[in-house]
Amino acid sequence: MAGAVRVIANGTITNADGFQAGATYAGLKTFSEDKLDLGIILSEAPCTAAGVFTTNAIKSPSVTVTQEHVNAGPVRALIVNAGIANTCVGEQGYTDAKEMTALAARRLGVQPEEVLVCSTGVIGVELPMSLIRTGVEQIDLSASGGHDVARAMMTTDTRPKEIAVTFDLGGRRVNMGGVVKGSGMIHPNMATMLSFVATDAAVEEDFLQDTLREVADASFNMMTVDGDTSTNDTVLVMANGTAGNTPVAAGSPEADTFREALLEVCVHLAKELARDGEGSGDRLIVVEVAGAETVADARMAARTIASSSLVKSAVHGRDPNWGRVLMALGRSGAAVEENKVDLFINGVCIMQGGLPIPFHRDAVVALMGGSEVTFRLELGLGDGDATAWGCPLTEEYVVINSAYTT
Repeated sequence: MAGAVRVIANGTITNADGFQAGATYAGLKTFSEDKLDLGIILSEAPCTAAGVFTTNAIKSPSVTVTQEHVNAGPVRALIVNAGIANTCVGEQGYTDAKEMTALAARRLGVQPEEVLVCSTGVIGVELPMSLIRTGVEQIDLSASGGHDVARAMMTTDTRPKEIAVTFDLGGRRVNMGGVVKGSGMIHPNMATMLSFVATDAAVEEDFLQDTLREVADASFNMMTVDGDTSTNDTVLVMANGTAGNTPVAAGSPEADTFREALLEVCVHLAKELARDGEGSGDRLIVVEVAGAETVADARMAARTIASSSLVKSAVHGRDPNWGRVLMALGRSGAAVEENKVDLFINGVCIMQGGLPIPFHRDAVVALMGGSEVTFRLELGLGDGDATAWGCPLTEEYVVINSAYTT
């Protein structure tokens, strides 16, 4: 598998053949030059679709409508808005989400049930449908429009986040591209994030859904910003089959290659979310746990450490206060034997066999000032490995979230 999946420079979701996209400024977000807030993605052919969604008991009707349409059969398009979450607005939210699919369908010449809908932004505000009706008619689609959709999805994000890769399936050249948004209200089980992936591969429906769940558990569900899981989380994969390959199915020779490609796309997007966490200053926390009793234990431990406010604050202050890492490990629920734990900070051994190792404090402080801070823990109990991603907790995070609606 090594080297089989290749990243496309400046790639986006529309690098997958047969997909077009576009976006406009409809007035859902505060105006500024070049701002976008309403986007559409269209496939020239019907797509097999799969999705994973928020686990929050308070759920946007946009999520409900999308789940219904994914379950109904092949899809052709997706409409997304930023600025307003379409959540906690009563029955009107469902009516408006359905109307958004109908508006996009009429604009694109497809059926409303073939259109998925996603919303993100402020909770408790109804969608301004008159603005959306006008905005849909203003969207022009193109093969490079994925870049605009990545911008239109943004709320407090500081930059668009996108990737595309290419690989071979059964002798056919296949492309896959993805976009994601999210910067706050993010915690494992996805959070205030929307992510869309498109591929021109032909993929069997059950395999696509199972693979997306598996990949989401190893990527988006291993990433945290602030410990809050949102109401609108959605990850969607659309596969239109225009590459002409034999449909990928469980147990087929191409299954592992497809899974590896989707994992690469989703891990990249998840890391970009963590790196762009509100107030993070473009810094990433990486927590690697090896030698856990099980993969489930490794994931619990890595997620707990990455989401610890004390660990995140220490990284912001470049403070090698490694006791906070061990504290988080101990409360994670993973099996731990203190006398077997090794801990490294950016490759420097801090603890070995449960005992502290003398280290040059100033050197580790300097290492913790870089763009990535990696904590690696070796538990010595089994073969379970996992990696989680997070970001520092800074004063700027408090500023952003103390004035989000004002």
